[in-house]
Amino acid sequence: MSFGRLERSQTAKPMSDINMTPLIDVMLVLLVIFIITAPLLVSSVRVDLPKASGTSASNAPKFVELTIDHAGTVFLNDAAQTPEGLASALEKTAKANADAEVRLRADTTVPYGRVVEVMGVAQKAGLSRIGFVADAPETSKP
Repeated sequence: MSFGRLERSQTAKPMSDINMTPLIDVMLVLLVIFIITAPLLVSSVRVDLPKASGTSASNAPKFVELTIDHAGTVFLNDAAQTPEGLASALEKTAKANADAEVRLRADTTVPYGRVVEVMGVAQKAGLSRIGFVADAPETSKP
């Protein structure tokens, strides 16, 4: 037995490195979530929208989306419709919600008469609120 210094065993020093494994796990989970949700944000019917400047509606009520592609086919919420089916579907929508807005998306190559025809079907069904969807024009920077 010695008097004086007490013997101490060597203990492990605290680790000063950052553990990257939890950070990488979280990032991979977020990547998977974005990969799954990104295709859901894009409309399935491709149309070449005309360019127009303006503001978007901030408090838009319930709406239905009518799309007319370059061939003149009418889609109601991304589902192809016949003229009779379109009229009956719009009438059901008008009965369910008279304030529903029709958002009309038409390709730039669709004749004006076809657009007016679809608008007439919507108004005849009882939907008088019709909005036109357009892409914002590209601004040129000097």
